[in-house]
This record gives sequence, structure tokens and C-alpha cells, in this order.
Amino acid sequence: MYGAVLRIGELTLWRLFLIRIINFNKGAGTMKQINRYIDSVFCSQDDILEEVLISIKENGMRPISVSPATGKFLTMLVSVSGAKNVLEIGALGGYSGICLARGFNQAGNLTSLELVESYAELAHNNLRKAGFADQVSYLTGPALQSLEQLVSDHRQFDFFFIDADKENYENYLKYCIRLAENGALIVCDNVLAKGSVADESAEPGGHTEFMKKFNKTVADHPQLESVLIPIGDGLTISKVIK
Repeated sequence: MYGAVLRIGELTLWRLFLIRIINFNKGAGTMKQINRYIDSVFCSQDDILEEVLISIKENGMRPISVSPATGKFLTMLVSVSGAKNVLEIGALGGYSGICLARGFNQAGNLTSLELVESYAELAHNNLRKAGFADQVSYLTGPALQSLEQLVSDHRQFDFFFIDADKENYENYLKYCIRLAENGALIVCDNVLAKGSVADESAEPGGHTEFMKKFNKTVADHPQLESVLIPIGDGLTISKVIK
């Protein structure tokens, strides 16, 4: 009898575990379905960006570029805001860089920070193919060191895009505020962590707690007016008030 109770208890625990996994997968699946729908309706075929994705795969890099709709949204944000001096933290293969540069077209400049030199070289090559070779510059190495150098050089920017190691998002945010012109926009990617920040029944990912804390920091920051947009893996958009 005692053994039977144990077995029933073990089965109950397994059922609960499986239910959590299923619910998590349902949540993540819903986000994917919504994003696929948005991409299919609002984003037409883009040969230049498709070539970027192919180059990323050919170079053995992780396929973690922003979604097509997120890229289009970045272009629109830069364009609507009139930004001319854009700072990007995390270049990867240049997908988001091209989207940002399209926003200012021939009237602005992009500074991109990338840890890995070979990634920066690939990104620069892709930006060149897109027609922005002379409007983008890359700083390689740890982003916090590059940001400190930009502060020392008294650089200022009117638009920021953060899409790098999540553990340093709060540090990157602090530097962006220091480097920002009044009214600048700071956009941060992956803030929903595949939906896990909003679903308490979901199995947390490696970045869930970082993103929860970061989102609260952004929402409560006295120098920021912010909102979270559930597109792609989630974007926070903040206006800097100095």
C-alpha cells in the first residue's frame, strides 16, 4: 500500500511537470505564431536581408538576428524620430545595422559595438553591400570598454539599440543615458525572454530573471519614459529626459 501511494505521488509530480512544459510550449508557440503572422503580412521579401541571414549561417554564427517585423520597426523608429547618430550594441552579422541605417538613409551615421572582430568584419561587409559602407564604424572588444571610451571622447547619440549579452543590459543602459542627447530613444531587444517574464507558470529561461529586473528598472527610471512593445521577442522603447 505504501509503495502504491509513492507511485501515485510520483505520477502526480510527473503530470504536473509535463503540464508546466506543455503550458510553456503553448505560450512560446503562440508568440511564434503571432510573429509569423506579422512577418507574413507586413514584411515583404527583402533580398539584402536574406543574404545577411545566409552569410550568418555560412559563417557558423547563431541565427539570432531580429525578426523581419522588428527590423522594419527599427527602421521606422529611426526615420520617425529623425535620428542621425545611432549607437548599436551587438552587431552580429549586420541585420539590425542595415535596418537602423535604412532609417536615416544617407543622412546619418551608425556606430556599432561588437565583441568578436570577425563578426564586425562580416557586418561591415553586409552594410557595404547595402550601400552604407561609409556611414558605419565598428568598435570591437568588450562593449563596456568601448562605451567608456565613447564617454571619454564626449560622444553623443540620439538613438540606441541594445541587443547583446543580457547580463549587462543594465550597465549598457546606464552608459546609453550618459551618452544620450535629450530626447534620444533607447531600444532594447529580447525583453520578453520568449514570454517567460509574463507567464509565472512558464519554465524560466537563462535570461528570464535578468529581463524581469531590467524591465522594472526601465519602467521606474526617473530619466526615462518607457513602454514595452510585444513584437519579436519584445522591445522596450525609452525616451531620455535630461
